[in-house]
Amino acid sequence: MKKQGILNRDIAETLAKLGHTDTIVIGDCGLPIPDHVRCIDLSLKKGVPTFLDVLEEVLADMEVESIMLAEEIKENNEKVYSELALLNLPTQFVSHERFKKETHEAKVIIRTGEITPYANIILQAGVIF
Repeated sequence: MKKQGILNRDIAETLAKLGHTDTIVIGDCGLPIPDHVRCIDLSLKKGVPTFLDVLEEVLADMEVESIMLAEEIKENNEKVYSELALLNLPTQFVSHERFKKETHEAKVIIRTGEITPYANIILQAGVIF
């Protein structure tokens, strides 16, 4: 049994398989999931687990070179946006409609129980060397 890091075997496997520039999505419980993209559904009930809790654990295990957010998060979810700004990662802002289109290219979407608007992020894998 793993002693530390991500215990969810599906997330751990996904992160281990990522290459440079591959993307994954962490999303709220309302984000549409394209039929062809694998979904790891962690949602238990409204608000559990939170988007930020899941993001924190993924970031501890994944080398991220940039992120993508919906422009709408700035005005519609200031709490989550202020936390994301602290990441100090290169950030691209796109419309929510474009964001949803970008999810079609992701290796996986991790669905949380988050119920606040636009609590979604695309993480682009970096390299550790």
